[in-house]
Amino acid sequence: MDGYTQLAWYLALGIALGVVVLLIPQLLSPRVRGRQTESTYECGVDTIGSSWMRFSISYYVFALIFVAFEVDILYLFPAALAYPESGWRGFTEVAIFLVILSLAILYAWRKGVFLWQAHRAPQSRSTISESAGAETVR
Repeated sequence: MDGYTQLAWYLALGIALGVVVLLIPQLLSPRVRGRQTESTYECGVDTIGSSWMRFSISYYVFALIFVAFEVDILYLFPAALAYPESGWRGFTEVAIFLVILSLAILYAWRKGVFLWQAHRAPQSRSTISESAGAETVR
């Protein structure tokens, strides 16, 4: 079997498996859609108020900083393996890298990225009236 025939077989097998993976859930999944199907599910607890809420931009900035620093820290593992032969030169390069990372963390801290403001979930009118009624009974 030459290379192109083998490639064609692998391509056909990949497409067939992709189609099978997409069709099996369509054939096996239930077709009933009720009120509970469309509701938001969060750890088995019913949501209070609207489940659609806006997140602060600081949440996304914090997530991006986390991903960036995770990638940077992962760089240190191969650097630690490559620099034992380089001695003090390798140590100073890694130290400079860590100082730059520390300056970036300090910059984000000064900009207030790590300050979180507590947001309360909006209550529906029925829960507000129930809580007010419970307070008057006591």
